[in-house]
Amino acid sequence: MIGFWIISAIMAILSILCFGYQFYYLLISLFRPSKQFKEGGRNRFAVLIAARNEENVIGNLIDSIKAQTYSQELVDVYVVADNCTDATAEVSRKHGATVFTRLSEKKGKGYALDFLLQKIRERYGFDVYDGYFVFDADNLLDPHFIEEMNRVFSADYKIVTGYRNSKNFGASWVSFGYAIWFLREARYLNKPRMLLNTSCTISGTGFLMHRDIVKKYNGWRQHLLVEDIQFSAENILDGEIIGYCENAILYDEQPEDFALSWTQRLRWVRGHIQIVGHYGLKLLRGMFSPNFSSCYDFLMNIFPAVVLPLLGIFVGVGQTIYMLVTQKGSLGVALLFVLGALLGSYFFFFSTAALTLLTEWKRIKAAPGRKIAYLFLFPVFMATYLPIAVACVFQKVEWKPIRHTVAVTLNDIEHK
Repeated sequence: MIGFWIISAIMAILSILCFGYQFYYLLISLFRPSKQFKEGGRNRFAVLIAARNEENVIGNLIDSIKAQTYSQELVDVYVVADNCTDATAEVSRKHGATVFTRLSEKKGKGYALDFLLQKIRERYGFDVYDGYFVFDADNLLDPHFIEEMNRVFSADYKIVTGYRNSKNFGASWVSFGYAIWFLREARYLNKPRMLLNTSCTISGTGFLMHRDIVKKYNGWRQHLLVEDIQFSAENILDGEIIGYCENAILYDEQPEDFALSWTQRLRWVRGHIQIVGHYGLKLLRGMFSPNFSSCYDFLMNIFPAVVLPLLGIFVGVGQTIYMLVTQKGSLGVALLFVLGALLGSYFFFFSTAALTLLTEWKRIKAAPGRKIAYLFLFPVFMATYLPIAVACVFQKVEWKPIRHTVAVTLNDIEHK
């Protein structure tokens, strides 16, 4: 039993060392006022959209770009119809985008983005644009999105990410799980990072990069399973401070079906393992440099997030089996330990989601009843990462397209 308490204490200490600083982030986010930015300059932007069989949703995205308050003469929309078998290219052209068709066996959003950037380079060169936005075909933009992003971009941030909201927040407990986590990331991770002048991270879509970043990579060179996290890692290691614009609101579509969610998150977890393998040691070395805070924060969010939960499972199961086999503990004690661990985890994730729901309530477009009901299932959603993490160790994981079907407009979202 002494060994049990020692191991439990070690696990608790490790968790505090890895995640304790995020409590400070929480306080910063709640009590420190947001940064204010002046009106941005007249920057010219290219919008990059990688789309694979997205005829149902891509028209609404392009329409939301065309409806921006930012000057339309300074925004050009480019779509790569990536191995499409539907009318994605035709719909995109109809709504005013310049479209390039890609047919290739190389799968992944990174390859499609690089293809699109090379087409732009061949026609105009990278310097024709000051910055490049990256969106997914299922996104929708608040009318002030580009205007607000331009404010931060004009304040010498070469990479800027926005506020990732969801257009199908209350569709199911699965979409709620995704959406509340992304809002938590925006409000309680990226916002305090911005306030503390340390680097934020790119999460999926809705970000802006300076032409110098594009020229540095001569396009897009990140091709791991989580190209957004890889892009963040490389730029953080290069000393870039990724900015955050909390007033630039983007609506993203989340999987509503658990089977689809399993496939997507399986790739995410394996991708995080790839990132640790490729950049873990470099980030560790970066912690002993002036770039300490960004490297430490980033490393803590990709390594312990995968390893500690799995380690906790193995330790808990091992301790329980040991107590039962050696008869040094009773079944009641073992069950009590398991129950305590489950309740503790449930309370942690419930309170995390509840705080996010409370502070972001007005920005969450879903029926009040669903917001509250799905809150109680959020810890269950997070718990499903554990079998996913185990499965990704033994299962072959590769990039697969996620089909999007929620064809709504901004007006539809605002009236939910």
